[in-house]
Amino acid sequence: MAKAAQKITLSPSRDIPFDKLVLSQSNVRRIKAGVSVEELAEDIARRGLLQSLNVRPVVDADGVETGMFEIPAGGRRFQALSLLVKQKRLAKTAPIPCIVRDAASEILAEDDSLAENMQRVALHPLDQFRAFQALREKGQGEEAIAAAFFVTPQIVKQRLKLASVAPALLEVYAEDGMTLEQLMAFTVNPDHARQAQVWDAVKNSWNKEPYAIRRMLTETSVRASDRRAVFVGVDAYEAAGGVVLRDLFQGDDGGWLEDPALLDRLVAEKLQAEAEALVVEGWKWIEVATDLPYGYSHGLRRLAGDPAPMTDEESAAHAVLLAEYRALEEEYSGQDEYPVEIDARLGQLEMAMEALEQRPLIYDLAEVARAGVFVTLDRDGSLAIYRGYVRPEDEPREKTAVQDGDGPDAMGQGGDAGVSSWNPSATSAGGTVITSGGQPVGADASDEEDDGALKPLPERLVTELTAHRTLALREAIGRSPDVALTLLLLKVVTDTFRTSSATGSCLEASVRHVYMSAQAPDLKDSTVAKLVDERHAAWEAALPLGDDAALWDYLTALDQGSRLALLAHCLSFGINALHEKVNPYGAGISASGLTRRMAHADLVARAVDLDMVEAGWEPTVDGYLNRVPKARILEAVREAKGEGTAQLLDHLKKGEMATEAERLLKGSGWLPEVLRRVDLAAGDGEVIAEGQGEDAGQAEEVDLPAFLTAGLPESAASMMAAE
Repeated sequence: MAKAAQKITLSPSRDIPFDKLVLSQSNVRRIKAGVSVEELAEDIARRGLLQSLNVRPVVDADGVETGMFEIPAGGRRFQALSLLVKQKRLAKTAPIPCIVRDAASEILAEDDSLAENMQRVALHPLDQFRAFQALREKGQGEEAIAAAFFVTPQIVKQRLKLASVAPALLEVYAEDGMTLEQLMAFTVNPDHARQAQVWDAVKNSWNKEPYAIRRMLTETSVRASDRRAVFVGVDAYEAAGGVVLRDLFQGDDGGWLEDPALLDRLVAEKLQAEAEALVVEGWKWIEVATDLPYGYSHGLRRLAGDPAPMTDEESAAHAVLLAEYRALEEEYSGQDEYPVEIDARLGQLEMAMEALEQRPLIYDLAEVARAGVFVTLDRDGSLAIYRGYVRPEDEPREKTAVQDGDGPDAMGQGGDAGVSSWNPSATSAGGTVITSGGQPVGADASDEEDDGALKPLPERLVTELTAHRTLALREAIGRSPDVALTLLLLKVVTDTFRTSSATGSCLEASVRHVYMSAQAPDLKDSTVAKLVDERHAAWEAALPLGDDAALWDYLTALDQGSRLALLAHCLSFGINALHEKVNPYGAGISASGLTRRMAHADLVARAVDLDMVEAGWEPTVDGYLNRVPKARILEAVREAKGEGTAQLLDHLKKGEMATEAERLLKGSGWLPEVLRRVDLAAGDGEVIAEGQGEDAGQAEEVDLPAFLTAGLPESAASMMAAE
């Protein structure tokens, strides 16, 4: 006959006055962890004691109960109650709910204390997220929830954001199918359908890191730090109905603008409004563009304006600022360095004076009528306006003796044959022409009325006569080096500053401007671009452009060094060291032509001792590292910093690897092969090749990022850094 199972008897519960309770020395909890006693006391004061204390009667030496009870399990709750009693918020004799264990129980007090802590199961994070969501849905605000659970409102916002992820992904997280960090990444975009698409794309992929998920969720969005967003303003974008994606779990630089089309429209509208405000200045055309490529003004003549004079009020303000600046300099002239507040004040004074000294330019109204303006965005998102550019077709037309053959000064009939005469009316016959975004607004009349003009001599005869003159000029120029150099300068100066289509020339030599169709966005702001522009502007200000006779006299009078310097500047615009795609079918450059061009470019680079590091190129994340495979990144670090340093990065994801590589390569002088000079290559492995960095092959202590050394003992981290 089977024996009946013995029924379980639970320990009874009762209310015991607080002053009859003492903390047991059998409580296994010794180390403080989790919620503080103060916070637990506030929680008990708000909602009462949710869990009873586990107590045992205290007996004397003879085993007789003394009326006191010790607490082996529930010590933190007892300490919180003690704090409330000490604060006189709870009476000393207040009844405390307790589970009373028999004093003669075979279960040890330490056993109860240990079991209470080990048998509890922590709440799954998803249950907490959903609980916060339920509290908010039932009327509790984020501030109230934060106060009730002793967390910051930001944490509540984060938990609520996590609970708002697509339900299907929450279930995947609940079943440990994704990490908390991955779930956090999905909160960037609130579109549940897009979240599901991204998860389907990455769940079986080798790369499902949080940063990759964020990138996919925001790949069609625009950073709030983008210059277009800065120009328009995030507030204006949102006011127009645009949505901004936010990341509550890491820095997002203001978030992502989800509607690039709306942003581009707002940029275009704001630029157009700025352009319309310039119409009253009387310019012939206004070109509006979000981006202007390097070389946008090549071939255009720049007007030389005069700075507007200061008003009496501005002059007085400038004098006051200058007086204060000089007084402070004199007062602190004997000190090694200025006090911080004085240095800051001097900086403020300098900025204020510079603002007054930067005067708008005043142009000749006749020149304004044929010139134009570029309206664009600067690299920091501010408005940039470049005034005073004249296109070749807008230059005053030149009447030649051949065209006006019926006049008394026709070729071969005396007078100043061949001397230019300007005809201003030719540019204004059709009224002002304004261009915006490349689209003409208005029309310019064409002057095609000379087509039927009579020639003083038959064309065949004129050709034969000028052929004879051409040969005579060739013989004369061949024995006149100085005149030949002046003629060459006249032609290349015209090509460089006015484009070859502006006027004709008797010299069939030219500089063809080479434009970079593929270029990094910051090329026009690079050091070398600024140097070229400054040199170009200096020559442009000095040359008497627009009058070939005056230009000839100017070039003739130049000293030989200046003539050669000007020739070098003009020829520089014809340099083409671009690598282009070879076309095997004949259009474009051939393979042999490209090889010869690159070899030719290297010869020139040796001759001028070109150093791309000094020219300002550095391997950045955007400019190089994020655009090449990981193997190339490691190769760069290995060449610049050695094998040991490269090994520190080889386990990283590409985004993190590129960021760390940029930091390690900064200032190292490393260059990719295409930017290195062939003549500086290493010989027999004994010399470090140009562009491979100065630290390659040398052991050095690398400043390692935290994520590479986390969890390692100090000695191990030091060994890694020293490899």
